[in-house]
Amino acid sequence: MKISNLILAVAAIAAGASSMVTTSAFAQAKEQFFPLLSYRTGPYAPNGVPWANGKQDYLKMVNARDGGVNGVKLTYEECETGYATDKGVECYERLKGRPGVALFDPQATGITFALTEKVPTDKVALLTLGYGLSVAQDGQAFKWNFPLMGSYWTGADILIQHIGKKEGGLDKLKGKKIALVYHDSPFGKEPIPVLQERAKMHGFDLQLIPVTAPGVEQKSAWLQVRQSKPDFVLLWGWGIMNSTALKEAQATGYPRDKMYGVWWAGAEPDVKDVGEGAKGYNALALNTSGQQPKVIQDILKYVHANGQGTGPKDEVGQVLYTRGVIIQMLSIEAVRRAQERFGKGKVMTGEQVRWGLENLSLDQKKLDALGFTGIMRPLSTSCSDHMGSTAARVQTWDGSKWNFTSDFIQADEQILKPMIKTAADKYLADKKMTRRAPADCQS
Repeated sequence: MKISNLILAVAAIAAGASSMVTTSAFAQAKEQFFPLLSYRTGPYAPNGVPWANGKQDYLKMVNARDGGVNGVKLTYEECETGYATDKGVECYERLKGRPGVALFDPQATGITFALTEKVPTDKVALLTLGYGLSVAQDGQAFKWNFPLMGSYWTGADILIQHIGKKEGGLDKLKGKKIALVYHDSPFGKEPIPVLQERAKMHGFDLQLIPVTAPGVEQKSAWLQVRQSKPDFVLLWGWGIMNSTALKEAQATGYPRDKMYGVWWAGAEPDVKDVGEGAKGYNALALNTSGQQPKVIQDILKYVHANGQGTGPKDEVGQVLYTRGVIIQMLSIEAVRRAQERFGKGKVMTGEQVRWGLENLSLDQKKLDALGFTGIMRPLSTSCSDHMGSTAARVQTWDGSKWNFTSDFIQADEQILKPMIKTAADKYLADKKMTRRAPADCQS
């Protein structure tokens, strides 16, 4: 009797274990995992934190409001990089093997450069909205990179167009001095080829003034500015470098209304400590800010109202927070798009999500339905175009808030496309790689 009871007990345990394994496997199979590389510490934290918080809050909101994507729960894990390339690669290596991994948003150009060679082997895409490798817009050369909504090349081109228009025409730039004060890193160096090409076309003198990372010490850079007296200064900064540059400009008497920043130098952390001292400063903008849009209201309702907010409530809707929300929305919409082809309610592989990124079609009606009315422009990708949109606006700081001071400006593809093709072909030749076959674009 005891023996038979023991046998039954063992069988029950075995059955229970089998059930647990099955349940566990099923749970795993219904979870899409988003690795979140972030930097909440160090000199870039003031900018990195709201960006990371927006991404997390959007994931939480979609789970709470929609139950995930067609029944697939969205999971995530943050990994702190401190904006350091080596730590970013470590995070990538640790998280890339997790079940249901969707894609990676490295949150740093240096990390993007390091991972670009790894992702084709690992078959997981890089989403680098407004940063990363500019020539990766060429999807036929860079199958796994997606610099959605803009690159440093499109940003540089838009700024020169805008300055030229303000001067009365691009021909009026002849003989002018334009200084690039830039973060001495892959990020800061990215716009240089386009600025050099524009300088050659329009006859302005381009001055390159590097700033050693993280940008706390800039006195020598602004001494050069004071001595050369450029007509305009382009600021290619990130984190503490931006507010420091504005304070140095104020101290040296350089007019802030002659300064133009990239979209990573145009958020609240860049100007709030400078206040009136930054009045007149201009920067590019990829998105709006504020708590009025429906998606932001949904985050407040489904996440913050339930005590689940990742950061403070008053940060919700700020420039970089909203950019984080956009990035996570595009990531999730790539999963949703992939499900339309490969199976609704299924967890997508990295390759399938890559296809989703390459076949995004977010027209105004779709953006409205997602709650993104007014936040961003429509976006559509293809095999040849991994960017989807190349327009941005200029905003100006009035001492207390940002105001848009231009319409959307489209990057000049006639100038950029040949440059992108040449640079992409060189990259492929250096790496002994070839362009994608036409059939690959249909796969």
